[in-house]
Amino acid sequence: MSLLLPFQGKVAQNYCVTIEFAFQENEIKLLTAEIERLKNFGCLGVSPSLEGLRDENTKLKYRLNFLKKSLQEERSKSTKSMININSCLQEIFGAAIQAAYPDLENPPLVVTPSQQPKFGDYQCNSAMGISQILLKTREQKVIPREIADKIVKNIPANECIEKVEIAGPGFINVHLRKDFVSKQLSSLLINGVQPPPIAKRKKVVVDFSSPNIAKEMHVGHLRSTIIGESMCRLFEFAGYDVLRLNHLGDWGTQFGMLIAHLQDKFPDYLTVSPPIGDLQAFYKESKRRFDTEEEFKKRAYQCVVLLQSRNPDFIKAWNLICDVSRREFQKIYNCLDVTIIERGESFYHEMMKDIVKEFEDKGFVQVDDGRKIVFVPGFPVPLTIMKSDGGYTYDTSDLAALKHRLFEEKGDILIYVVDSGQSVHFQTIFAAGQMIGWYDPKVTRVAHAAFGVVLGEDKKKFKTRSGDTVRLIDLLEEGLKRAMDKLKDKERDKVLTPEELKAAQTSVAFGCIKYADLSHNRLNDYVFSFDKMLDDRGNTAAYLLYAFTRIRAIARLANIDEQMLRKAAREEVLVLDHEKEWKLGKCILRFPEILQKILEDLLLHTLCDYLYELATTFTEFYDSCYCVEKDRQTGQIVKVNMWRLLLCEATATVMAKGFDILGIKPVQRM
Repeated sequence: MSLLLPFQGKVAQNYCVTIEFAFQENEIKLLTAEIERLKNFGCLGVSPSLEGLRDENTKLKYRLNFLKKSLQEERSKSTKSMININSCLQEIFGAAIQAAYPDLENPPLVVTPSQQPKFGDYQCNSAMGISQILLKTREQKVIPREIADKIVKNIPANECIEKVEIAGPGFINVHLRKDFVSKQLSSLLINGVQPPPIAKRKKVVVDFSSPNIAKEMHVGHLRSTIIGESMCRLFEFAGYDVLRLNHLGDWGTQFGMLIAHLQDKFPDYLTVSPPIGDLQAFYKESKRRFDTEEEFKKRAYQCVVLLQSRNPDFIKAWNLICDVSRREFQKIYNCLDVTIIERGESFYHEMMKDIVKEFEDKGFVQVDDGRKIVFVPGFPVPLTIMKSDGGYTYDTSDLAALKHRLFEEKGDILIYVVDSGQSVHFQTIFAAGQMIGWYDPKVTRVAHAAFGVVLGEDKKKFKTRSGDTVRLIDLLEEGLKRAMDKLKDKERDKVLTPEELKAAQTSVAFGCIKYADLSHNRLNDYVFSFDKMLDDRGNTAAYLLYAFTRIRAIARLANIDEQMLRKAAREEVLVLDHEKEWKLGKCILRFPEILQKILEDLLLHTLCDYLYELATTFTEFYDSCYCVEKDRQTGQIVKVNMWRLLLCEATATVMAKGFDILGIKPVQRM
């Protein structure tokens, strides 16, 4: 059973089958008839139960008005939102299968877009699966074509299917109605890209980025930051309540050596803010002293004890160090347009004692050489929730964070965007949460959105020439430089104003870095290459940004402004007679089903693949269908095919929303 189906179920019924509407309208008719009956009954004379009947009449009228209002609100919502056509077809074929085989439990429901036009627009491939189930469970041998025929005969009345055909062993090819597709495109143009409404506004907590205080963000933080931000944008667009959390490494023994070094280097730090310019160098100096000076090491441990006991002077020192890091982190987040709330390990420190006690009280704790450990069924390595010296561990803080997000934040969906190397750790933490009874995975979704590492072009971990980890700020600055070089190579500096050139540089640089990451399956490692990501050919942000700018320019060059397009969207019928018009129209309307898939599997490369497919499908359309016809000799516009300009606008509108989810900012001119 899926825990996340925001664009399916009753919502899909509201859009295409309108089962819920029909039910409500039928109930309204029945209630109206009942009210009339009661009115007539009142004419028969005085009755001991007349007052009771009048009360019942009043209640029925109230319910009637409530249902009418509810129906009106649902219709108002449904006319503005995009339809998930795949979900609509699943509802239709689900109803047909139920009618054809009412006694069959959980029959397979498989509806997919067709790969070739000759096989229609979508296919229902359930007949083969049903045939196997009938053979296994009932020993009935029924050929799939017969099953497909029975399904087809039970398809309910609907507004989206033109015709169906049975092909091959039992595939049901579905052809959509052109007036249905045209109507949905018009709705998109009038109302913008609106997601199908969700049944319940669930709360989603996303843990991402998570750098360490006193250490610079490096290329290893790039993926978590970019993937996490994009996931948040997607859930927000879908209508969820999203909490973005930055689980900073801001607590632990390393702060003892940092504070001890701060005391030595800036003894007046309590009254004069220390000018720590390079925190990375400061960290390395303190680490060297910790490793080589025994007296310093002892003092560092004492500093940890005083910090954890909340000594005011040591808390101030800790805050000073954290503030330096925060300022550096924020520079990165500003560049990448990332919004996130800091909630580091220190936030959960006071909760850890109770976590240990809860596991002890429920009998899950064992003592091993002074450590308190918890074995979780199915995992050979136990969690260490308290060290032999009484200190806490990452296991303890992650358990505390999990409980807080479930019980205090009341998260319905928790997503941890952390590298694949932590997979076993998080699987163990989640299993421990279930074991102690914090959540039921059938009700609450807790997921580790793991990702691979960033590789250099030598297919090894991405490093500098000296072998150091690549600083993220250096990477972003290099991206800006390369983007400007690319724009100048294309002589854009000669046609753009300085402000436009700067905007294009930022858009290309950061857009390409984000897209290069998101366009790869996050589960795999990927090779970081500026040359590939800045190439304006193929599935890259550079190509898509240039394509988007050209699409937006078509109406402008035809002297058609936004107001004229809005007017045309309300008055024009989008003609989809040409095969390329039809192909583009259907591709545009697949946007909600693409987002639905990502909400389920959290794989954002699907959106990148879709945007590339949309851009290439648009190119086919534009090459075959004249949007604006000009006189070959004078260059004067002689004809504007407005419905085709509207297809251009619909394409750009969906692309813009896709870019927004990916965190990419297109510009007007490039």
